[in-house]
Amino acid sequence: MQFTHNPPDASALMSSARSFGNYDLSSAIADLLDNSIKARSTHIDILCVRRHGEAEVRILDNGHGMSAAELHQAMRPASTNPTTERAPDDLGRFGWGMKSASLSQCRRLTVVSHNGEIHTGAVWDLDDLADWKMGVLEPDEIKAVMNPRLKLESGTEIIWTRCDRLSEDGAIEGRGFNDMVAHAKSQLAMTFHRYLTGEEGIRKLSICFNGDNLKAADPFLRNHEATQSLPREVLQLRGHPIDVQAFVLPHYSKLTSADHERLGGEEGFVRNQGFYIYRQHRLIMHGTWFRLVRHGELSQLVRIAVNIPNSLDEVWKITLDKADAQLPSGLRARLKDIVDGLRGKSGKVFQSRGARIRPGSGTTPVWSKYVRNGEIRYYINREHPLLADLLEAKDEQLASAVGAAIGLIEESFPVLSIGDDVHAKGAVINQGAIDREAFVERLDAVLPSLLHRADGKLATLTTLLKTTEPWASHGLVVKEHLKSKGWWQDA
Repeated sequence: MQFTHNPPDASALMSSARSFGNYDLSSAIADLLDNSIKARSTHIDILCVRRHGEAEVRILDNGHGMSAAELHQAMRPASTNPTTERAPDDLGRFGWGMKSASLSQCRRLTVVSHNGEIHTGAVWDLDDLADWKMGVLEPDEIKAVMNPRLKLESGTEIIWTRCDRLSEDGAIEGRGFNDMVAHAKSQLAMTFHRYLTGEEGIRKLSICFNGDNLKAADPFLRNHEATQSLPREVLQLRGHPIDVQAFVLPHYSKLTSADHERLGGEEGFVRNQGFYIYRQHRLIMHGTWFRLVRHGELSQLVRIAVNIPNSLDEVWKITLDKADAQLPSGLRARLKDIVDGLRGKSGKVFQSRGARIRPGSGTTPVWSKYVRNGEIRYYINREHPLLADLLEAKDEQLASAVGAAIGLIEESFPVLSIGDDVHAKGAVINQGAIDREAFVERLDAVLPSLLHRADGKLATLTTLLKTTEPWASHGLVVKEHLKSKGWWQDA
């Protein structure tokens, strides 16, 4: 057999590298922050702006910086072997991260670095790549482009220019660009939330994005008193530990609107339930059940954190953009057992909201219970303000029809069916509004009637809502909603 040298075309390969992975702005920046963490940075500044209609991105860290040789190695495509054993805190894998992530968004990548002794800089320009020609910056060129902070301290700055992918060749205007930046901020706050808080012995990291210090967005809301944190379990796979912990989020009635919106994200609670996969404490994917259970089959409040070491990258089939992974067969059975053990736990969170009739609780219930001679009967409370208004309507025909409808509902109460369901699968029964939006929508629908009953007095309306179900059990939601309308009045 004969051999011939047959290298790839530089321009074609690097242009193809733009489509490696499935990067957006947030995931591309996240790949670069991985390198900053590896360089032992404690602070990172991100600047993402539009200048004269052109997007420009700068990422500056205070890590140990690179020598010229180290920078040239880092700029080399596929600079490391993905099967090579790495330090436990190394968040890289393929040696493509900085290049593929950057070039997925821009056509010109500039990197300048200071290792405490020398300044060095290099450039990849997709429009000038003949024969793998990488630009090496002269000292005056480095000085012209770098952040002044690099003159005084070690670190690395990555600069994206000619960001055609961030503007879709000019199709994205100011508002669309700002939305993209806002989305990136929220995603990075969750992706690196464990680093932002410095939890579990992780070196704490601060990230400033366009002048705003990112606050950790914990997807499990562990600091909330109503969050159920189940016992942590350490599984073993090929001799390596995998940390697993399940959480059940609080019922929406116990969340502020800000917490509810952040936890639900852009796609809602159901799409955000499932496994949250961390690689060395950095979130790489979430909102999947790996086909162990269907989406929505468990309550929307269930989330399970799984932290894997970088030594198992190949087993988990971590993708280039670190945005996807596959569950190893050796873990499926145990994780399936954990998922099955959660059935009903989050259902009880919903079930407990307004489900019991509590005589003497000081609130007006929707349902009441009558006990006489050992016989129990449930009936709708006709003194409930919504029903009382209808039953006392001047239109006697309407009042009579409402009374008849209430009586029909009571007589048709499915006692035996409910009893069977409670016995067989009581933990998954939920009769209340399943989400905050539905509850608020119903509240808005009845507010005119309640305000009329309160003689138009907002203070009386506030008291009425505090003492009447189902609103009394959802006090935080009711208070925030009425405050947003300017209707809430504290006693």
